[in-house]
Amino acid sequence: QVHLVESGGGLVQAGGSLRLSCAASGRTFSIYTMGWFRQAPGKEREFVTRLTWNDGYAWYADSVKGRFTISRDNAKNTVYLQMNSLKPEDTAVYYCAANFGATLGFSSWGQGTQVTVSS
Repeated sequence: QVHLVESGGGLVQAGGSLRLSCAASGRTFSIYTMGWFRQAPGKEREFVTRLTWNDGYAWYADSVKGRFTISRDNAKNTVYLQMNSLKPEDTAVYYCAANFGATLGFSSWGQGTQVTVSS
């Protein structure tokens, strides 16, 4: 069992930056990948980025590539999402998630943190 807690959301003007954090606790040794997803009002949850816990290799959705950066601090069992050049369309609830194998889906989720980008 892994427990995930996000923090760092808020209100920012377009063009601004925010950094989200996701702290993991519990059986963190079993984490294979950690990722960020988001869900805007009236839309389905979508993939933003993910990172392999052991080597830090990252993947990004095209919509955030070049603007968002995922990173990790293994000692703190924390993953970060640095969001730059924010756009109003980035407004959403951002969720942290973890999976436990290369072929497994994301099965541990945080409670989400709201990010609102004003124009």
